[in-house]
Amino acid sequence: MTIGPSERAATATADRYQALLAVSGAIIAHRDLSLLFHDLAGRLKQVVRFDFLSVVLHEAATSTMRLHLLEPYEPAAELVLPVEQDPAGLVWQTQEPLITSSAVDLKRWPRLLERVQPYGIESMCWLRLTTARGRLGTMVLTSKQSSNYDTADVGFLQHVANQVAVALENALAFQEIEALKDQLAKENAYLEEEARTEHNFGDIVGESAALRRVLKQVETVAATSSTVLIQGETGTGKELVARAVHERSPRMSRSFIKLNCAAIPTGLLESELFGHEKGAFTGAIGQKVGRFELAHKGTLFLDEVGDIPPELQPKLLRVLQEQEFERLGAAKTIKVDVRLVAATHRDLAAMVAEGCFRQDLYYRLNVFPVILPPLRERSDDIPRLVRHFSQQFARRLGRLIETIPSAVMDALVRYTWPGNIRELQNVIERAVILSQGSSLEVPLSDLQAGSQSSEIRSQRAASSPDSQRPDQTGGTLAEAEREHILGALRETGWVLGGPNGAAARLGMKRSTLYKKMKKLGISRDK
Repeated sequence: MTIGPSERAATATADRYQALLAVSGAIIAHRDLSLLFHDLAGRLKQVVRFDFLSVVLHEAATSTMRLHLLEPYEPAAELVLPVEQDPAGLVWQTQEPLITSSAVDLKRWPRLLERVQPYGIESMCWLRLTTARGRLGTMVLTSKQSSNYDTADVGFLQHVANQVAVALENALAFQEIEALKDQLAKENAYLEEEARTEHNFGDIVGESAALRRVLKQVETVAATSSTVLIQGETGTGKELVARAVHERSPRMSRSFIKLNCAAIPTGLLESELFGHEKGAFTGAIGQKVGRFELAHKGTLFLDEVGDIPPELQPKLLRVLQEQEFERLGAAKTIKVDVRLVAATHRDLAAMVAEGCFRQDLYYRLNVFPVILPPLRERSDDIPRLVRHFSQQFARRLGRLIETIPSAVMDALVRYTWPGNIRELQNVIERAVILSQGSSLEVPLSDLQAGSQSSEIRSQRAASSPDSQRPDQTGGTLAEAEREHILGALRETGWVLGGPNGAAARLGMKRSTLYKKMKKLGISRDK
Protein backbone atom coordinates (compact mmCIF):
# COMPACT_ATOMS: atom_id res chain seq x y z
CA MET A 1 0.00 0.00 0.00
CA THR A 2 1.39 3.39 -1.06
CA ILE A 3 1.44 6.25 1.51
CA GLY A 4 0.56 9.65 0.03
CA PRO A 5 2.17 13.02 0.84
CA SER A 6 -0.67 14.06 3.12
CA GLU A 7 -0.39 10.84 5.15
CA ARG A 8 3.40 11.26 5.44
CA ALA A 9 2.91 14.85 6.64
CA ALA A 10 0.33 13.69 9.19
CA THR A 11 2.69 10.99 10.40
CA ALA A 12 5.58 13.48 10.68
CA THR A 13 3.39 15.88 12.63
CA ALA A 14 2.27 13.10 14.97
CA ASP A 15 5.92 12.11 15.50
CA ARG A 16 6.85 15.71 16.36
CA TYR A 17 4.07 16.04 18.91
CA GLN A 18 4.90 12.63 20.37
CA ALA A 19 8.51 13.80 20.79
CA LEU A 20 7.22 17.05 22.29
CA LEU A 21 5.24 15.12 24.92
CA ALA A 22 8.38 13.18 25.82
CA VAL A 23 10.34 16.42 26.17
CA SER A 24 7.59 17.94 28.30
CA GLY A 25 7.54 15.01 30.70
CA ALA A 26 11.31 15.16 31.06
CA ILE A 27 11.67 18.88 31.81
CA ILE A 28 8.45 19.73 33.63
CA ALA A 29 9.60 18.15 36.91
CA HIS A 30 12.84 20.16 37.14
CA ARG A 31 13.04 22.24 40.31
CA ASP A 32 16.55 23.62 39.96
CA LEU A 33 16.78 26.44 37.42
CA SER A 34 20.39 25.76 36.39
CA LEU A 35 19.66 22.03 35.91
CA LEU A 36 16.58 22.91 33.86
CA PHE A 37 18.66 25.17 31.62
CA HIS A 38 21.28 22.46 31.25
CA ASP A 39 18.80 19.74 30.29
CA LEU A 40 16.54 21.86 28.11
CA ALA A 41 18.85 22.18 25.11
CA GLY A 42 19.50 18.46 24.82
CA ARG A 43 15.81 17.60 25.02
CA LEU A 44 14.67 20.24 22.52
CA LYS A 45 17.25 19.07 19.96
CA GLN A 46 14.84 16.18 19.35
CA VAL A 47 12.05 18.40 18.07
CA VAL A 48 13.51 21.81 17.00
CA ARG A 49 16.36 22.91 14.70
CA PHE A 50 18.89 25.36 16.19
CA ASP A 51 22.58 26.07 16.68
CA PHE A 52 22.04 28.23 19.76
CA LEU A 53 19.20 28.16 22.27
CA SER A 54 18.45 30.92 24.76
CA VAL A 55 15.75 32.08 27.14
CA VAL A 56 15.38 35.80 27.80
CA LEU A 57 13.65 36.65 31.10
CA HIS A 58 12.00 39.95 31.92
CA GLU A 59 13.17 41.67 35.12
CA ALA A 60 10.47 44.06 36.30
CA ALA A 61 12.62 45.84 38.89
CA THR A 62 15.03 47.15 36.23
CA SER A 63 12.76 46.98 33.15
CA THR A 64 15.36 44.86 31.32
CA MET A 65 15.57 41.58 29.43
CA ARG A 66 18.25 39.17 30.66
CA LEU A 67 19.50 36.55 28.18
CA HIS A 68 20.61 33.10 29.41
CA LEU A 69 22.49 31.04 26.80
CA LEU A 70 21.55 27.35 27.11
CA GLU A 71 23.18 25.78 24.05
CA PRO A 72 26.10 25.80 24.20
CA TYR A 73 25.55 26.09 27.95
CA GLU A 74 27.49 29.05 29.36
CA PRO A 75 26.21 30.27 32.77
CA ALA A 76 28.36 33.41 32.54
CA ALA A 77 27.27 34.32 28.98
CA GLU A 78 24.48 36.72 29.95
CA LEU A 79 23.30 39.79 28.09
CA VAL A 80 21.11 42.43 29.74
CA LEU A 81 19.32 44.98 27.54
CA PRO A 82 16.54 47.50 28.16
CA VAL A 83 13.15 46.24 26.99
CA GLU A 84 13.00 48.72 24.13
CA GLN A 85 16.49 47.76 22.83
CA ASP A 86 15.89 44.00 22.61
CA PRO A 87 13.67 42.11 20.14
CA ALA A 88 12.86 39.82 23.06
CA GLY A 89 11.38 42.88 24.76
CA LEU A 90 9.17 43.51 21.74
CA VAL A 91 7.89 39.92 21.79
CA TRP A 92 7.35 40.14 25.55
CA GLN A 93 5.30 43.32 25.10
CA THR A 94 3.25 42.30 22.02
CA GLN A 95 3.03 38.55 22.79
CA GLU A 96 3.56 37.95 19.07
CA PRO A 97 6.35 35.71 17.65
CA LEU A 98 9.17 37.31 15.67
CA ILE A 99 11.27 35.71 12.91
CA THR A 100 14.36 37.20 11.19
CA SER A 101 15.83 35.58 8.10
CA SER A 102 19.31 37.16 8.10
CA ALA A 103 21.65 39.24 10.22
CA VAL A 104 20.63 42.32 8.20
CA ASP A 105 17.20 42.16 9.84
CA LEU A 106 18.84 42.83 13.23
CA LYS A 107 20.10 46.32 12.33
CA ARG A 108 17.27 47.93 14.26
CA TRP A 109 18.75 46.33 17.41
CA PRO A 110 22.44 47.32 17.09
CA ARG A 111 23.54 46.13 20.55
CA LEU A 112 22.23 42.63 19.93
CA LEU A 113 23.66 42.58 16.40
CA GLU A 114 27.09 43.54 17.72
CA ARG A 115 26.92 40.67 20.21
CA VAL A 116 25.83 37.90 17.77
CA GLN A 117 27.77 38.81 14.61
CA PRO A 118 31.05 37.11 15.67
CA TYR A 119 29.18 33.77 15.85
CA GLY A 120 27.97 33.87 12.22
CA ILE A 121 24.32 33.95 13.19
CA GLU A 122 21.80 34.51 10.41
CA SER A 123 18.22 33.56 11.30
CA MET A 124 16.46 33.81 14.65
CA CYS A 125 13.03 33.04 16.09
CA TRP A 126 11.59 34.58 19.28
CA LEU A 127 8.61 32.91 20.98
CA ARG A 128 6.71 34.13 24.02
CA LEU A 129 7.17 32.33 27.35
CA THR A 130 3.81 32.98 28.98
CA THR A 131 1.64 31.02 31.39
CA ALA A 132 -1.76 31.65 32.94
CA ARG A 133 0.01 33.45 35.77
CA GLY A 134 1.97 35.94 33.71
CA ARG A 135 4.61 36.79 31.11
CA LEU A 136 8.06 35.37 31.86
CA GLY A 137 10.00 36.40 28.73
CA THR A 138 10.90 34.68 25.46
CA MET A 139 12.57 31.56 24.09
CA VAL A 140 15.05 32.27 21.28
CA LEU A 141 16.05 29.76 18.57
CA THR A 142 19.15 30.81 16.62
CA SER A 143 20.66 29.32 13.46
CA LYS A 144 23.76 29.94 11.36
CA GLN A 145 21.67 29.27 8.24
CA SER A 146 19.58 32.01 6.71
CA SER A 147 15.79 31.59 6.54
CA ASN A 148 15.91 28.57 8.89
CA TYR A 149 12.54 29.37 10.46
CA ASP A 150 9.23 29.81 8.69
CA THR A 151 5.88 31.18 9.78
CA ALA A 152 4.44 27.73 9.03
CA ASP A 153 6.53 26.35 11.91
CA VAL A 154 5.38 28.94 14.43
CA GLY A 155 2.33 27.01 15.66
CA PHE A 156 4.36 23.96 16.63
CA LEU A 157 7.26 26.03 17.95
CA GLN A 158 4.91 27.97 20.22
CA HIS A 159 3.65 24.65 21.63
CA VAL A 160 7.28 23.88 22.47
CA ALA A 161 7.68 27.31 24.09
CA ASN A 162 4.49 26.81 26.11
CA GLN A 163 5.89 23.62 27.64
CA VAL A 164 9.18 25.38 28.39
CA ALA A 165 7.26 28.26 30.02
CA VAL A 166 5.46 25.90 32.42
CA ALA A 167 8.72 24.16 33.34
CA LEU A 168 10.44 27.53 33.77
CA GLU A 169 7.64 28.91 35.96
CA ASN A 170 7.79 25.85 38.21
CA ALA A 171 11.56 26.13 38.57
CA LEU A 172 11.37 29.88 39.32
CA ALA A 173 8.63 29.30 41.91
CA PHE A 174 10.67 26.59 43.60
CA GLN A 175 13.73 28.87 43.53
CA GLU A 176 11.69 31.61 45.26
CA ILE A 177 10.45 29.13 47.87
CA GLU A 178 14.01 27.99 48.54
CA ALA A 179 15.13 31.62 48.86
CA LEU A 180 12.34 32.30 51.38
CA LYS A 181 13.25 29.14 53.31
CA ASP A 182 16.88 30.24 53.33
CA GLN A 183 15.94 33.71 54.59
CA LEU A 184 13.73 32.17 57.28
CA ALA A 185 16.56 29.87 58.37
CA LYS A 186 18.96 32.82 58.60
CA GLU A 187 16.36 34.85 60.48
CA ASN A 188 15.78 31.99 62.93
CA ALA A 189 19.52 31.61 63.43
CA TYR A 190 19.76 35.34 64.15
CA LEU A 191 16.85 35.18 66.61
CA GLU A 192 18.29 32.11 68.34
CA GLU A 193 21.56 33.99 68.81
CA GLU A 194 19.59 36.95 70.17
CA ALA A 195 17.79 34.66 72.59
CA ARG A 196 21.14 33.37 73.88
CA THR A 197 22.35 36.93 74.40
CA GLU A 198 20.88 38.55 77.50
CA HIS A 199 19.58 42.06 77.05
CA ASN A 200 21.75 44.58 78.80
CA PHE A 201 19.24 45.88 81.36
CA GLY A 202 16.46 43.32 81.55
CA ASP A 203 13.02 44.94 81.66
CA ILE A 204 12.57 48.68 81.86
CA VAL A 205 12.64 49.39 85.57
CA GLY A 206 11.50 52.57 87.27
CA GLU A 207 8.53 54.80 88.05
CA SER A 208 10.04 58.29 88.03
CA ALA A 209 8.20 61.09 86.25
CA ALA A 210 11.02 61.35 83.69
CA LEU A 211 10.74 57.66 82.80
CA ARG A 212 6.94 57.76 82.70
CA ARG A 213 7.13 60.56 80.12
CA VAL A 214 9.32 58.39 77.91
CA LEU A 215 7.02 55.37 78.22
CA LYS A 216 4.04 57.54 77.33
CA GLN A 217 5.84 58.57 74.14
CA VAL A 218 6.55 54.92 73.39
CA GLU A 219 2.87 54.03 73.75
CA THR A 220 1.93 56.93 71.44
CA VAL A 221 4.30 56.14 68.58
CA ALA A 222 4.39 52.34 68.77
CA ALA A 223 1.08 51.84 66.96
CA THR A 224 2.34 53.75 63.92
CA SER A 225 5.01 52.86 61.36
CA SER A 226 6.85 56.16 61.83
CA THR A 227 10.61 56.29 62.24
CA VAL A 228 11.72 56.84 65.84
CA LEU A 229 14.98 58.51 66.88
CA ILE A 230 16.03 57.67 70.45
CA GLN A 231 18.58 60.10 71.89
CA GLY A 232 20.41 59.85 75.17
CA GLU A 233 23.76 59.45 76.83
CA THR A 234 25.64 56.17 76.63
CA GLY A 235 24.20 53.59 78.98
CA THR A 236 20.68 55.03 79.35
CA GLY A 237 18.92 51.99 77.87
CA LYS A 238 18.20 53.04 74.29
CA GLU A 239 17.94 49.45 73.03
CA LEU A 240 15.34 48.60 75.68
CA VAL A 241 13.19 51.50 74.58
CA ALA A 242 13.56 50.41 70.94
CA ARG A 243 12.40 46.91 71.89
CA ALA A 244 9.47 48.42 73.77
CA VAL A 245 8.42 50.29 70.61
CA HIS A 246 8.56 47.05 68.61
CA GLU A 247 6.77 44.92 71.19
CA ARG A 248 3.85 47.36 71.37
CA SER A 249 3.55 47.73 67.59
CA PRO A 250 1.53 45.77 64.99
CA ARG A 251 4.88 44.22 63.97
CA MET A 252 5.44 42.57 67.35
CA SER A 253 5.07 39.05 65.91
CA ARG A 254 7.82 39.69 63.35
CA SER A 255 11.56 40.12 63.75
CA PHE A 256 13.36 42.76 65.79
CA ILE A 257 16.77 43.05 64.11
CA LYS A 258 19.52 45.20 65.59
CA LEU A 259 22.85 46.55 64.40
CA ASN A 260 25.36 48.72 66.25
CA CYS A 261 26.75 50.96 63.53
CA ALA A 262 29.74 51.96 65.68
CA ALA A 263 30.80 48.34 66.24
CA ILE A 264 31.17 47.43 62.54
CA PRO A 265 34.23 48.49 60.51
CA THR A 266 33.30 51.08 57.88
CA GLY A 267 34.28 48.76 55.03
CA LEU A 268 31.85 46.05 56.20
CA LEU A 269 28.95 48.22 57.33
CA GLU A 270 27.33 48.45 53.89
CA SER A 271 27.38 44.67 53.58
CA GLU A 272 25.86 44.29 57.06
CA LEU A 273 23.05 46.69 56.20
CA PHE A 274 22.25 45.64 52.64
CA GLY A 275 23.95 42.26 52.10
CA HIS A 276 26.19 41.20 49.22
CA GLU A 277 26.44 38.70 46.39
CA LYS A 278 29.16 36.10 46.01
CA GLY A 279 32.29 37.73 44.60
CA ALA A 280 31.09 41.28 45.29
CA PHE A 281 34.44 42.02 46.95
CA THR A 282 37.55 40.19 48.09
CA GLY A 283 36.51 37.64 50.69
CA ALA A 284 32.83 37.51 49.65
CA ILE A 285 32.79 33.72 49.24
CA GLY A 286 29.00 33.45 49.38
CA GLN A 287 25.80 35.43 49.31
CA LYS A 288 24.93 37.37 52.48
CA VAL A 289 21.49 38.64 53.50
CA GLY A 290 21.66 42.09 55.08
CA ARG A 291 19.83 43.40 58.14
CA PHE A 292 17.23 45.26 56.08
CA GLU A 293 16.18 42.00 54.43
CA LEU A 294 16.12 40.16 57.75
CA ALA A 295 13.88 42.88 59.18
CA HIS A 296 11.30 42.66 56.35
CA LYS A 297 7.81 43.19 57.87
CA GLY A 298 9.48 43.80 61.24
CA THR A 299 11.61 46.42 62.98
CA LEU A 300 15.26 47.34 62.39
CA PHE A 301 17.10 49.00 65.27
CA LEU A 302 20.20 50.95 64.21
CA ASP A 303 22.17 51.85 67.32
CA GLU A 304 24.72 54.69 67.13
CA VAL A 305 23.31 55.82 63.80
CA GLY A 306 25.44 58.98 64.08
CA ASP A 307 28.49 56.82 63.32
CA ILE A 308 27.32 55.89 59.82
CA PRO A 309 30.00 57.26 57.44
CA PRO A 310 29.03 60.00 54.96
CA GLU A 311 29.42 57.73 51.93
CA LEU A 312 26.71 55.37 53.24
CA GLN A 313 24.24 58.03 54.32
CA PRO A 314 22.66 58.53 50.83
CA LYS A 315 21.99 54.79 50.55
CA LEU A 316 20.36 54.74 54.00
CA LEU A 317 18.25 57.75 53.05
CA ARG A 318 17.09 55.99 49.88
CA VAL A 319 15.97 52.84 51.66
CA LEU A 320 14.10 54.92 54.25
CA GLN A 321 12.31 56.92 51.55
CA GLU A 322 11.77 54.26 48.88
CA GLN A 323 11.94 51.04 50.95
CA GLU A 324 14.24 49.53 48.31
CA PHE A 325 17.96 48.85 47.81
CA GLU A 326 20.45 46.61 46.01
CA ARG A 327 22.86 44.17 47.57
CA LEU A 328 26.53 44.83 46.96
CA GLY A 329 27.48 43.33 43.61
CA ALA A 330 23.87 42.92 42.41
CA ALA A 331 21.71 44.86 39.96
CA LYS A 332 18.42 43.46 41.26
CA THR A 333 16.40 45.90 43.39
CA ILE A 334 14.97 44.44 46.60
CA LYS A 335 11.75 45.84 48.06
CA VAL A 336 11.29 45.72 51.84
CA ASP A 337 8.76 46.81 54.43
CA VAL A 338 10.82 47.84 57.45
CA ARG A 339 10.06 50.08 60.43
CA LEU A 340 13.24 51.85 61.54
CA VAL A 341 14.11 52.77 65.10
CA ALA A 342 17.45 54.59 65.38
CA ALA A 343 19.45 55.64 68.41
CA THR A 344 22.45 57.85 69.10
CA HIS A 345 24.29 59.55 71.94
CA ARG A 346 25.55 62.19 69.48
CA ASP A 347 24.04 65.60 68.81
CA LEU A 348 22.93 65.02 65.21
CA ALA A 349 21.71 68.60 64.78
CA ALA A 350 25.19 69.86 65.63
CA MET A 351 26.72 67.30 63.26
CA VAL A 352 24.44 68.60 60.49
CA ALA A 353 25.62 72.16 61.22
CA GLU A 354 29.24 70.97 61.05
CA GLY A 355 28.65 69.17 57.74
CA CYS A 356 29.28 65.71 59.25
CA PHE A 357 25.74 64.40 58.78
CA ARG A 358 23.27 64.84 55.91
CA GLN A 359 20.50 67.25 56.73
CA ASP A 360 17.87 65.36 54.71
CA LEU A 361 18.77 62.09 56.47
CA TYR A 362 18.56 63.81 59.85
CA TYR A 363 15.04 65.04 59.07
CA ARG A 364 14.07 61.56 57.85
CA LEU A 365 15.32 59.99 61.09
CA ASN A 366 13.97 62.67 63.41
CA VAL A 367 10.29 62.06 62.65
CA PHE A 368 9.48 61.16 66.27
CA PRO A 369 12.33 61.96 68.70
CA VAL A 370 12.43 60.29 72.12
CA ILE A 371 14.96 61.74 74.56
CA LEU A 372 16.04 59.44 77.40
CA PRO A 373 16.94 61.12 80.68
CA PRO A 374 20.32 60.30 82.25
CA LEU A 375 20.21 58.36 85.50
CA ARG A 376 21.15 61.45 87.53
CA GLU A 377 17.83 62.97 86.47
CA ARG A 378 15.81 59.97 87.65
CA SER A 379 17.43 59.30 91.03
CA ASP A 380 14.04 58.12 92.37
CA ASP A 381 14.50 54.99 90.26
CA ILE A 382 17.94 54.09 91.61
CA PRO A 383 16.74 52.05 94.67
CA ARG A 384 14.44 49.99 92.46
CA LEU A 385 17.21 49.44 89.91
CA VAL A 386 19.69 48.44 92.65
CA ARG A 387 17.28 45.82 94.00
CA HIS A 388 16.50 44.57 90.48
CA PHE A 389 20.14 44.10 89.48
CA SER A 390 21.07 42.63 92.88
CA GLN A 391 18.49 39.85 92.52
CA GLN A 392 19.32 39.33 88.86
CA PHE A 393 23.04 38.80 89.47
CA ALA A 394 22.46 36.85 92.68
CA ARG A 395 20.37 34.30 90.78
CA ARG A 396 22.94 34.06 88.02
CA LEU A 397 25.89 33.67 90.39
CA GLY A 398 24.13 31.36 92.84
CA ARG A 399 24.24 33.90 95.70
CA LEU A 400 21.61 35.02 98.21
CA ILE A 401 21.29 38.78 98.69
CA GLU A 402 18.62 39.61 101.24
CA THR A 403 19.51 43.10 102.47
CA ILE A 404 21.03 46.31 101.16
CA PRO A 405 22.45 48.55 103.94
CA SER A 406 20.96 52.05 104.14
CA ALA A 407 24.41 53.65 103.92
CA VAL A 408 25.09 51.72 100.72
CA MET A 409 21.78 52.70 99.16
CA ASP A 410 22.21 56.36 100.16
CA ALA A 411 25.66 56.44 98.55
CA LEU A 412 24.33 54.86 95.38
CA VAL A 413 21.50 57.39 95.17
CA ARG A 414 23.85 60.37 95.74
CA TYR A 415 26.33 59.27 93.08
CA THR A 416 25.95 61.07 89.71
CA TRP A 417 26.45 57.96 87.52
CA PRO A 418 28.22 59.40 84.47
CA GLY A 419 28.00 55.93 82.90
CA ASN A 420 24.25 55.82 83.63
CA ILE A 421 22.39 52.49 84.01
CA ARG A 422 25.21 50.48 82.45
CA GLU A 423 27.64 51.80 85.07
CA LEU A 424 25.15 50.99 87.85
CA GLN A 425 24.70 47.49 86.46
CA ASN A 426 28.46 46.90 86.44
CA VAL A 427 28.85 48.22 90.00
CA ILE A 428 26.10 45.93 91.31
CA GLU A 429 27.49 42.89 89.49
CA ARG A 430 30.88 43.54 91.06
CA ALA A 431 29.23 44.04 94.47
CA VAL A 432 27.36 40.72 94.28
CA ILE A 433 30.63 38.96 93.40
CA LEU A 434 32.39 40.59 96.38
CA SER A 435 29.58 40.06 98.90
CA GLN A 436 30.44 37.28 101.36
CA GLY A 437 27.07 37.06 103.05
CA SER A 438 23.44 37.94 102.43
CA SER A 439 24.07 41.69 102.66
CA LEU A 440 25.13 43.56 99.53
CA GLU A 441 28.70 44.85 99.88
CA VAL A 442 29.48 47.73 97.52
CA PRO A 443 33.03 49.16 97.36
CA LEU A 444 31.97 52.71 98.21
CA SER A 445 35.43 54.27 98.07
CA ASP A 446 35.22 54.76 94.31
CA LEU A 447 31.73 56.20 94.52
CA GLN A 448 32.57 58.48 97.46
CA ALA A 449 35.62 59.84 95.65
CA GLY A 450 33.49 60.49 92.60
CA SER A 451 30.71 62.10 94.64
CA GLN A 452 33.09 64.38 96.57
CA SER A 453 34.84 65.61 93.44
CA SER A 454 31.44 66.11 91.83
CA GLU A 455 30.21 68.18 94.80
CA ILE A 456 33.36 70.33 94.73
CA ARG A 457 32.89 70.93 91.02
CA SER A 458 29.25 71.82 91.57
CA GLN A 459 30.17 74.34 94.29
CA ARG A 460 32.80 75.91 92.07
CA ALA A 461 30.38 76.08 89.18
CA ALA A 462 27.71 77.66 91.39
CA SER A 463 30.11 80.40 92.56
CA SER A 464 31.32 81.10 89.02
CA PRO A 465 29.83 84.11 87.21
CA ASP A 466 29.25 81.86 84.22
CA SER A 467 26.87 79.74 86.27
CA GLN A 468 24.44 82.63 86.42
CA ARG A 469 24.03 82.66 82.66
CA PRO A 470 21.02 80.59 81.62
CA ASP A 471 22.63 79.68 78.29
CA GLN A 472 25.61 78.04 80.00
CA THR A 473 23.74 75.05 81.47
CA GLY A 474 24.88 72.61 78.80
CA GLY A 475 28.46 73.88 79.01
CA THR A 476 28.53 73.54 82.82
CA LEU A 477 27.27 69.97 82.57
CA ALA A 478 29.87 69.10 79.96
CA GLU A 479 32.58 70.72 82.09
CA ALA A 480 31.47 68.71 85.11
CA GLU A 481 31.73 65.51 83.11
CA ARG A 482 35.13 66.60 81.81
CA GLU A 483 36.44 67.20 85.32
CA HIS A 484 35.05 63.88 86.50
CA ILE A 485 36.87 62.01 83.73
CA LEU A 486 40.08 64.00 84.31
CA GLY A 487 39.95 63.09 88.01
CA ALA A 488 39.74 59.39 87.19
CA LEU A 489 42.55 59.68 84.65
CA ARG A 490 44.87 61.43 87.14
CA GLU A 491 44.11 58.86 89.85
CA THR A 492 44.98 55.98 87.49
CA GLY A 493 48.06 57.62 85.99
CA TRP A 494 46.24 58.09 82.68
CA VAL A 495 45.80 54.34 82.21
CA LEU A 496 42.57 53.89 80.23
CA GLY A 497 42.08 50.12 80.05
CA GLY A 498 42.52 47.15 82.34
CA PRO A 499 40.88 46.27 85.66
CA ASN A 500 42.51 49.24 87.41
CA GLY A 501 42.21 51.70 84.53
CA ALA A 502 40.09 54.83 84.29
CA ALA A 503 37.42 53.14 82.15
CA ALA A 504 36.78 50.48 84.80
CA ARG A 505 36.77 53.12 87.54
CA LEU A 506 34.16 55.11 85.63
CA GLY A 507 32.10 52.01 84.85
CA MET A 508 32.34 52.26 81.08
CA LYS A 509 34.09 50.62 78.15
CA ARG A 510 37.55 51.79 77.11
CA SER A 511 36.20 52.72 73.65
CA THR A 512 33.40 54.76 75.24
CA LEU A 513 35.88 56.60 77.46
CA TYR A 514 38.10 57.34 74.48
CA LYS A 515 35.16 58.79 72.55
CA LYS A 516 34.18 60.97 75.52
CA MET A 517 37.76 62.21 75.87
CA LYS A 518 37.84 63.10 72.18
CA LYS A 519 34.48 64.86 72.41
CA LEU A 520 35.47 66.85 75.50
CA GLY A 521 38.93 67.71 74.20
CA ILE A 522 40.79 65.74 76.89
CA SER A 523 44.39 64.79 76.23
CA ARG A 524 47.38 64.28 78.50
CA ASP A 525 49.26 67.29 77.17
CA LYS A 526 46.46 69.71 78.07
